[in-house]
Amino acid sequence: MRRTQWSRSGALLAIVQIIAACSGSAVSISTSTPTATAPVITAQPMSQTLTAGRPATFTVAATGTAPLTYQWKKDGALISGATSSSYSTGPTTAGDNGVAFTVTVSSSAGATTSRPATLTVNAAAVAPSITIQPMSATVTAGQPATFTVAATGTAPLFYQWSRNGSAVAGATSARYTITATSATENGATFSATVTNAIGAVTSNKAVLTVTAPTLTISTSSLPSGVVGSAYSTLLHASGGTSPYTWAVRSGQLPAGLALSGTSGSISGTPTTAETSPFTIGVHDASGAAASKAFSIKISDAVAVARFGHIVIVMEENANYSTVVDNTGTMPYLNSLIANYGLATQYYADTHPSIGNYEMLVTGQVLTNDDSETPASFPISVDNIVRELSANGKTWKAYAEALPYVGYVGGDTGKYAVRHVPFAYLTDVQANSTGRRGLVPFTQFPTDLASGQLPNLSFVTPNLCDDAHNCTLSVADTWLKINIASLLTSTPFKDDGLLIITFDESASDGTHGGGRVAAVFISPAFSKPGYQSTTLYQHGSTLRLMLEGLGVQSLPGAAKTAPSMWEFFNFPN
Repeated sequence: MRRTQWSRSGALLAIVQIIAACSGSAVSISTSTPTATAPVITAQPMSQTLTAGRPATFTVAATGTAPLTYQWKKDGALISGATSSSYSTGPTTAGDNGVAFTVTVSSSAGATTSRPATLTVNAAAVAPSITIQPMSATVTAGQPATFTVAATGTAPLFYQWSRNGSAVAGATSARYTITATSATENGATFSATVTNAIGAVTSNKAVLTVTAPTLTISTSSLPSGVVGSAYSTLLHASGGTSPYTWAVRSGQLPAGLALSGTSGSISGTPTTAETSPFTIGVHDASGAAASKAFSIKISDAVAVARFGHIVIVMEENANYSTVVDNTGTMPYLNSLIANYGLATQYYADTHPSIGNYEMLVTGQVLTNDDSETPASFPISVDNIVRELSANGKTWKAYAEALPYVGYVGGDTGKYAVRHVPFAYLTDVQANSTGRRGLVPFTQFPTDLASGQLPNLSFVTPNLCDDAHNCTLSVADTWLKINIASLLTSTPFKDDGLLIITFDESASDGTHGGGRVAAVFISPAFSKPGYQSTTLYQHGSTLRLMLEGLGVQSLPGAAKTAPSMWEFFNFPN
């Protein structure tokens, strides 16, 4: 008997045929294959963020006619062997940061590619490590001491400084400063502990050495004086502990002068022309001592004028430190400083402007209200115009932007009347002769060229050219253009004195108006490159202007202000 091999479909067909034969009816049989469907991604691979060293696994889910095949790609490039619905990277590195992974799912009916999944790899956390150790420091008692540490490691880093092993409250940054050291801190050790989430490390110990200060008398020289004229100067000490006690150790002061043991001031009215050498000693509160030799020259009263012509130029609102040695901004003024005289301890008297200008003409601060005008605040006290006129000396106030000769009104344009103190004086306002001394600055070059400058010229640049509203560089250029020729002119080069100073500092209130630059230039008589350490204010400048022109009657503070003859050498 022969065996017949049946297929499932063939058997079914045979059975149907048998049934049809028995029933006598025709039967229609369909044998078509089902339609295949293309793959569809139902769960996209997700972006991941992890720490370097850890693996990343990406997974995809898809539907479609089986069998489905998978191929993963890294930044568009096939990954060999990555042919399943999930893919693991193995340990990641920093180089994997930002890489995009996709997967293509395929079947007999088509293919589809997933959205990119981005891998973000963060650097592995690192414990702190100190890269720069704090350094030992040696300072003088009272000076600051600063210790600094530098470290690397995973942020954030936290710092804690310790003194002799104990934490210092509030010392939690990479730098620790002791603002004023004391002898008790000598030998103390300082270290920093740096901490993050992974661990901590402590620096080496830095040793603080605190030395005792050396007491010195910092005054370098004392100004000269004149018989019958009030004398006052102040000695200064540094490096010690106040209060100080002063005394004359040997020699003697000029007749008529006395030393204050508590303040260190030398004052009085000299009675004899002489040069007196002596030694000053000082003790501080801790018992330290120092001494220094000085001399004071007292000359006979000035019988004749030392100068034939004095010109003062007023600048505005600048600290000493922004002017002196600032050759980039004020090269011309600093060239004058290098060759003539500089008062290194010159201080304005007050803030704001008007009181300083009043001091320069009356020896008094009469108001600090800059809004006052000649009409609202006429000044009738003794003043520079009154004394010059009484002694037969001439004067003019040259003001840039002054509207016209004799103008005694208020501010207009770049003209600020508070910077022209002569306009406030009743000696000027009261008559036409006085008002004719108020002239626009355009008259200055004319008078200079014709040799007609008065004995005293008070020069006020406008609000830009005096550095009030514009830069110091603008003021310096103005000086060079408008004043430089004065120094070589006749007769000024043989008998003249130019004073350039500032009414007040910009941000300093020391001694009332702050430290400012004051430069004294006499082509014939200046000591070359001379720098004084005597404390001067505007009253001394008023005294110099009057005494320099032979006037002995001095208004206000000029009577007792220190004289400024130390800047000059005069022939015997």
